[in-house]
Amino acid sequence: MASTKKDSNSRLVPILRDGVAVVLMVFFKQCKVLIVKKYPNRDATAHTMLAAAITNEVFGSHNTDEKFQTFRKNNQEIINLELTTIQSDIPELLAPLTDALRIQMLCDKQEDIDSSWLLKQADMNKILLHERDAPLPSVFMEMVRTLGAEHKLTVPPVKINSTDEQHLLH
Repeated sequence: MASTKKDSNSRLVPILRDGVAVVLMVFFKQCKVLIVKKYPNRDATAHTMLAAAITNEVFGSHNTDEKFQTFRKNNQEIINLELTTIQSDIPELLAPLTDALRIQMLCDKQEDIDSSWLLKQADMNKILLHERDAPLPSVFMEMVRTLGAEHKLTVPPVKINSTDEQHLLH
């Protein structure tokens, strides 16, 4: 039975990670719009790098290239400030962010990666919505398709059966 669980998770995890990536892209796009408005004196490259740094901070995916690490270090104060204003600046993305971070943690757990610190960080920055239950994979992917369509990002439909969902959650 364990191999069946592993097989279904190995099919489901990449699909869910693609869904998390859609939420990440939508967040990046919205974040960049805000950064351009808040920091009009910066150039387009700085706007993009700042939005990327904030996005990477939320999702725990830091670019290890020296150029980006230096930028992150030099702009850490602004990044930290922007993390604390996500809840008021883009409240419509709190639910998708909460769901994506929880799904990301579930996927990481399947691969023996501990990313629980991301939820703690999101909670500290008031991004995490506690009243939301962890979504089932099918519900998450439906939300991702809707969000993707709203932001002109196509997400192909994927059939997720209830057995796969249950295996991932246990």
